Amino acid sequence: MPSIPKAELHVHLEGTAPPELVHRIAVRNGVDLPERLLGEDGRFRYTDFLDFLRTYDLAASVMRTGEDYRDITYEYLCACARGGAIYVELTASPDHAAIVGLSDSDHLGGIAQGIDDARRDTGIEGRILISAVRNFGVEQAVRVAEYAASRPHPYVVGFSMAGDEAGFPAGDFAEVFQTAAGAGLGCTIHAGEWAGADSVRAALTLPITRIAHGVRAIEDPSVVSELADRGIVLECCPTSNVVLGVFPSYEEHPLPALRAAGVPLTLGSDDPPYFGATIDGEYDVCASRMGFSDDDLREVTLTAIDAAFCDERLRTALRERL
Repeated sequence: MPSIPKAELHVHLEGTAPPELVHRIAVRNGVDLPERLLGEDGRFRYTDFLDFLRTYDLAASVMRTGEDYRDITYEYLCACARGGAIYVELTASPDHAAIVGLSDSDHLGGIAQGIDDARRDTGIEGRILISAVRNFGVEQAVRVAEYAASRPHPYVVGFSMAGDEAGFPAGDFAEVFQTAAGAGLGCTIHAGEWAGADSVRAALTLPITRIAHGVRAIEDPSVVSELADRGIVLECCPTSNVVLGVFPSYEEHPLPALRAAGVPLTLGSDDPPYFGATIDGEYDVCASRMGFSDDDLREVTLTAIDAAFCDERLRTALRERL
């Protein structure tokens, strides 16, 4: 569906690299691919959500230079542009970069170069969310938030938190989000994916304007009402949810019901090659399996642009492209 302009607010940068690119980077860096990374079919191998997180970490372990992050960023943004995307917020993890010894400046510099090169070649715009990994603990999350808050970068516009929401509840990270929000960064957090509506309710106590996933809010009408009343935007990833078994099918996914209840929604591909997803494909799924019209999908894009953490000048330019 390339004819409808698209905007993506939920995609993990390390998780955009397909096996072929991960292999190419490993060869360039002179390292072997981790043994359990790929299955016999050449695809990423994992058995459940927590195992997926481990596989993600293994793939990220071969990404060791600014050039690697430039290539990952550039190739993903160009692919999005071919599918009609005009804006993407990329969730980047300084924790993963630090584990392999990559400096903060090289990490962000590589991503920024990829954004610049993709804009030059396709016209797409990209920005960066700095993400903490909750299962690395509160102290490390505090360090990541302080890093994001104290080192302004023109492309770093927001702060996110991913990882194991069930084992590491949102309320434990209140200080983390106060630090990020206090520095003027837009804030979002994973909730309501692998834990239920109570996880979403806990996220709503933080200084956030968006929630990554959030779809299990449907289990509690009072939480759905609060999301709608406060205009909290959900970054929905239906293919990821179905592939990982959060919901058994697209037809049983609550995205249409949440939208009907007045909750503002956007679409994201989450970790595209792990789930066989693309941002173009998520729009197609909503059209073919969830009854969305072209006007509905344009509204989804407008919601994403309005909810984006970018500056107002860029937001105005993106609206004009609709």
